[in-house]
Amino acid sequence: MNLPAGLVRLTRPLTLAVVSGRADPPFPRSRRLGIPIPRFLGLLPFRTVDLVVLANLLIAWLTYDGGLSSLLSGNDGLSIPYPEWRIYYAAVACSLPLLLRERWPLAAWRISMLGMLTTAPVMDTLSGHPVSIAGIVAYLLVVYSVAVRCGRETTLGVWISSMLCMALSATSRDDLVIAAILLSVTALFGYNVRARRLAARRLAEEEQRSERALAAQATLEERARIARELHDVVAHHMSVIAIQAEAVPLQAAGDVGRLEEGLREIRALSLAAMTEMRRVVGVLRDGDGRADTAPQPGLGRLEELVGTARSAGLTVTLKLGGDLMGLPTAVSLSAYRIAQESLSNAMRHAPGSAVSMRISRSGAELHIHVENDARRRSPAAPEHAGEPGHTGHGLIGMRERVSMLGGKLWTGPVGTGFAVTAILPIVENA
Repeated sequence: MNLPAGLVRLTRPLTLAVVSGRADPPFPRSRRLGIPIPRFLGLLPFRTVDLVVLANLLIAWLTYDGGLSSLLSGNDGLSIPYPEWRIYYAAVACSLPLLLRERWPLAAWRISMLGMLTTAPVMDTLSGHPVSIAGIVAYLLVVYSVAVRCGRETTLGVWISSMLCMALSATSRDDLVIAAILLSVTALFGYNVRARRLAARRLAEEEQRSERALAAQATLEERARIARELHDVVAHHMSVIAIQAEAVPLQAAGDVGRLEEGLREIRALSLAAMTEMRRVVGVLRDGDGRADTAPQPGLGRLEELVGTARSAGLTVTLKLGGDLMGLPTAVSLSAYRIAQESLSNAMRHAPGSAVSMRISRSGAELHIHVENDARRRSPAAPEHAGEPGHTGHGLIGMRERVSMLGGKLWTGPVGTGFAVTAILPIVENA
């Protein structure tokens, strides 16, 4: 037998409310609603006190204690008093849902509804109304929790069920109108809070996806730039190998010693080229496969870079240590770019600051340390400095370069400023 469409639309919300509905997980609570536990109470199983839970406990206790006292007092005045267990049952039925509404809002509402229906005769006899003032407040709080944590149809089912219950138990039309207004306002308010929280959650998730996409795009762009910069290094090695392979047999002219020496040179050049190629394998190029073949800078142009920073208003102190000549091209290029990015960010985010730059060679490592004072704003986070979850593209580029060479990178606030420290391994034939 097919039910009318209107009846189906009515029975579904009622079924969800009374039987099959489920509440969503709780929304994340604001940190302002939690009080840290003092250290001397560190043995407690929790570290913070939730103010909402504490408020529910307090309201539940006041509702139970006040309702019980009032009901016991009224029961004593009856010629034939109710059994005492019914008095306690009425007090518990009114207060218990308040303890459950945060974790199980639908279950709390069902218990509250059942409690109102089963205690109405006792409450009417002892207080003159089917529901006490405290019971009305408790019920509205439970309905609010349902509207915040449950879907629209479930909330509608709760509202319809509540209206039917009030229509059956109301003693006058005025009471019914007032109850309907209070119930409707509470349900609509809770539904509006739910809608706003869901919208805020979706917006936060969308922002996180956008940030991940931007970070991934920045990584790809930086990898493409690094690949273009290293193009000349690999191309140079391969060109020399090709020339040597043609020239060595002609130069040797049958001399085995000269031929072996020429082959050793070709082998050394091949190993150097393979080292460079391993570093750039998997590094994506731009979509058109174009490559910039202009000569790339190295530490030999460091004084020029520092001079540009000084002309922009920075006070730069440069200290060099160890033998910086003859560094592998990739290491010298990466060190130059790291120093360049650090100075550029200091110009943007701490103009006029004093910058200390130290570049030194220690054994098989190149140490780079750039630190600026004042303004404590992270040079690596140009638009959202200091905010978690925001990483500038400059820092991404530094990490890519250091990672490609197998080095280490540290960045972060130091004192009132910001520091970048990198250690690049100096690999033979790099």
